[in-house]
Amino acid sequence: MPLTTYHWGTYEIVSENGVLKSLKPFAEDKDPSRIGPSYVELLDHPARIKTPCVRKSWLDSGPGSQPSARGSDPFVAVSWDEAETLVANELDRVRTRHGNSAIYAGSYGWASAGRFHHAQSQIHRFLNCIGGYTRSVNTYSYAAAEVMVPHVIGGFVNMLNQHTSWTAIAEHCELFVAFGGLVTDNGQIGNGGTGCHIQRDGIARSSGNGVEFVNVSPRRVDIEAGVAPRWIPIRPNADTAMMLALCHTLRRDNLADTDFIDRYAVGYEAFAAYLDGATDGVVKSAEWAAPLCGIAADQIIALAHEMASRRTMIGVSWSLSRQEWGEQPYWAAIAVATMLGQMGLAGGGVGFGYAIANHMGNNVRRMSYPAVPQGRNRVSDFIPVARVSDMLLNPGGSFDYDGKTYQYPDTKIVYWAGGNPFHHHQDLNRMRRAWEQPDTIIVHDWCWNAAAKHADIVLPCTVPLERSDIGMTPRDPYIVAMTKAAEPAGVARNDYDILAGIAARMGVADAFTEGRSVDDWLRWLWEETRKRAKVNDIALPDYNDFVEGEYHKLDPVVHQRVMFEEFRADPEGHPLATPSGKIELFSEAVAAFGYDDCPGHATWNAPVEWMGSASSDCPLHLIGKQPPAKLHSQLDHGRYAESFKIRGHEPVEIHPADAAVRGLEDGDIVQVFNARGSMLCGVSITDSILRGVVAVSTGAWYDPADPDDSLGMCKHGNPNMVAPDRPTSRIAQGPGAHSCLVNIARYDGPPVTITAHQPPDIIGAG
Repeated sequence: MPLTTYHWGTYEIVSENGVLKSLKPFAEDKDPSRIGPSYVELLDHPARIKTPCVRKSWLDSGPGSQPSARGSDPFVAVSWDEAETLVANELDRVRTRHGNSAIYAGSYGWASAGRFHHAQSQIHRFLNCIGGYTRSVNTYSYAAAEVMVPHVIGGFVNMLNQHTSWTAIAEHCELFVAFGGLVTDNGQIGNGGTGCHIQRDGIARSSGNGVEFVNVSPRRVDIEAGVAPRWIPIRPNADTAMMLALCHTLRRDNLADTDFIDRYAVGYEAFAAYLDGATDGVVKSAEWAAPLCGIAADQIIALAHEMASRRTMIGVSWSLSRQEWGEQPYWAAIAVATMLGQMGLAGGGVGFGYAIANHMGNNVRRMSYPAVPQGRNRVSDFIPVARVSDMLLNPGGSFDYDGKTYQYPDTKIVYWAGGNPFHHHQDLNRMRRAWEQPDTIIVHDWCWNAAAKHADIVLPCTVPLERSDIGMTPRDPYIVAMTKAAEPAGVARNDYDILAGIAARMGVADAFTEGRSVDDWLRWLWEETRKRAKVNDIALPDYNDFVEGEYHKLDPVVHQRVMFEEFRADPEGHPLATPSGKIELFSEAVAAFGYDDCPGHATWNAPVEWMGSASSDCPLHLIGKQPPAKLHSQLDHGRYAESFKIRGHEPVEIHPADAAVRGLEDGDIVQVFNARGSMLCGVSITDSILRGVVAVSTGAWYDPADPDDSLGMCKHGNPNMVAPDRPTSRIAQGPGAHSCLVNIARYDGPPVTITAHQPPDIIGAG
């Protein structure tokens, strides 16, 4: 049976008389996700974009016309010829008058699972053919860690594929302390494709072998109840304080492995002076941390002793990076693991993001897969990905990043392919004001989400089921021949064909396509893959046999991966990529940046917004969690995602005591608000959340009650309405969304109709 694969897994395509009917879970998937099959029902949903469209005011009056009408203006359906001409002419106008740096194409998102039809790769290759673009760096997922962790242990992103395997954890670990939990809802997905889901099985096997799980999180359910985790309900944003107290206890009680520290780390003396209070007069003891964390000092001390006496894995969720000072919990967790002396031991040490994506802890043979060549970007300008509103609102302004100072470009075009900034970005009211600044916004998308509705030119693209591709990633052992299962909706095109048409009008068709069709590129990618595999003594079939066989699975790895194993065995022969070649508990490089909030070692800084600064106006700490029934905002308009909502609104989890104070009952519709904006949510009362904390899943499509209201309300329940657009710090400039205070009240306003999944008015769509 033909297959397709995308972020939620691999599925068998079920067709009748050539018509796609459904998707069945891949036979080799032990724990298939229920999200993926939703794609079938959405191929012809009313929100599907079936023809190129241009915002009417922009079409009538040209670039920069009535930008405040983005999101409310009707669109005009146009032909591909007209759309290609409009885009080509506008790109030529801007690059000629303002230079290529005036084109911003961060295009952050998860749109494509196939290796060829990867939206970011396609748009960046195209723009490099015409001189380049301003790019973005890092991710919304873990920007703070991406920038900070390399200073401490020499890398971060490259280490995500090298984590200690779940099998090694199951066989050797005794205690797994998970800061931020291990939410298997998140483990349903894997960028680049997923063959077999392993996260729930990894946790269950580990628990069955006697591994004890400790969930350090404001939510009890951040580790599945089936493994009987011990819950330590910590205040949001207080993880660094608790980790520092663990370090202090290990030092005070002579539990630190000084032999390991002496051989494998540098800077311990400076860090220890901070723990002892020699630098600021504050001893980072358990007694100091207790009121910050909301955890008894005795409990912190007991946990430190327990971690020192058992083989301990410290897990750090990616979510901990998405708070103000989100760099610090990662550095502090590495410090705890270093003082325990278990880095490089099977089942011990530290891991970043177990269960956050399916590939974490997946013991896969190391393969380097080719990608579509990007060419050279001749523009040096960049921004940290989460600073897009700052860039648009402050052209020419300066920003700090990783020890240097840079300047924001003056953006005239935003070109977005493969993502939805109205999902990822914070403070959407501020973002809407920023979105009014460029002359032109161009979007490739397949459905009328908020990004498309707030664009000037919308180009309809296909989805994985409507094209052939190869699903392959170094994170998963399955390579899948993705079969085209349905014809494109309307006149939708894949990103490659869209950009090839524009390239032809700009005179760069040969540079962009190299004379290759989609099938030619797929064959090229496969032959390049076979060459790389051969170097690694891996035999792959020829392309036709691969397609006929539908998938290929790499042979399993006998040796279970242990992160830092080679470094531990021979630190001189396998040094870390840090200046010292060792773990840097104190970094001279970071200290030299001169940032007053980070003196070169893990440091506690109180966020502007957290439970320690709560007031009567905003007494509740909001955390945005990953949704169980979609990836980010993808497939939010499907029936499966809708089944998790309350009367069409995203649920808000609230403790019974907090609900009682407000007279709320399950199913009530409430307004969650602060000075930045508000949203409507459905009440879900649970004692599985810390009192004073509320939680809302991200991903509800932005649906403003009044598009002209600068402090508007989202009817649907998008938590980025109230989340701050505040950077983690000057070092990384990541998103600080989880440092957010709100209030909640029963909604007594006029009835609302949720219109998030309805298309805009389109003139000439017939």
